[in-house]
Amino acid sequence: MKKKDILTLLDLSQDDFTWLFDRAIMLKKRQKQGICDSTLPGKTLGLLFDKPSTRTRVSFEIAVIQLGGASVFLSSKDTQIARNEPIRDTARVLSRYLDGLAIRTYSQDLLKQFATFAEIPVINALTDLYHPCQILSDLLTIIEVKGSYKGLNIIWIGDGNNVSHSWLNAAVVLDLNFVLACPEDYLPDSDILAKAIQSSKGKIKIMPDPFEAVKDADVIYTDVWASMGQDREQTVIKDVFEKYQLNSNLLKLAPKDVIVMHCLPAHRGEEITDEVLEGPNSVVWDQSENKLHMTKAILEMLMI
Repeated sequence: MKKKDILTLLDLSQDDFTWLFDRAIMLKKRQKQGICDSTLPGKTLGLLFDKPSTRTRVSFEIAVIQLGGASVFLSSKDTQIARNEPIRDTARVLSRYLDGLAIRTYSQDLLKQFATFAEIPVINALTDLYHPCQILSDLLTIIEVKGSYKGLNIIWIGDGNNVSHSWLNAAVVLDLNFVLACPEDYLPDSDILAKAIQSSKGKIKIMPDPFEAVKDADVIYTDVWASMGQDREQTVIKDVFEKYQLNSNLLKLAPKDVIVMHCLPAHRGEEITDEVLEGPNSVVWDQSENKLHMTKAILEMLMI
């Protein structure tokens, strides 16, 4: 059987999304009942990380352990990659040891190289361009809270970063109503955005004014203003993003049952206030937990 990778959410069909949601919900329910699902006995997942991580690393490691497998954590600087071993060589060697490989790195092209030469499934655990597993767990959270993602108005506020790129991918595959409220110079990558808008048949929109964007929102999503590796820009962009802060003044313009999402880590007092993050509309802790359950479903899909 041909191996399957998840480099972006465009690698998944609607049926794939549905299977992942249904399976993650079932796995979560069974775990809460104290039932262990050892579906990956003898399987080993490699975690090759160039970037720091809390939620992604822990969710992957615990997911594979709870499914009866094992994980091996690798920092690129501690491998022969740091001594310029070609990616194609590393990928082929790791394929002889591992049953799957999750990579958290800067370059999407490097990820693609691994996927090209690896004989095992490769999972994007975050690059500068995409964060697909995050959006899968976020959609799972929306389904739990709202009953479905269908027909909901999902509003992105802030920087058009890698997480927003994966939301754009999901919007195309799942036919989502997705609105971007970003400063003009901080919209998502122009090619990714243009292709998504063209494919969405009008369901992806740009609405620069966040106060207008949230009025019919079912979901408001924000993220840090300077993504990982771009912290040097932080002081420069604070003035630009000031009106895009998710605070109580903005939230009160949205419907009362709107949910607030943030993939974390959050810079409290910058892109989101403590009051909103800890408030009754926030589902950020459910988001974090659901990374574990969705990761289990992903590993089952790719490694069984």
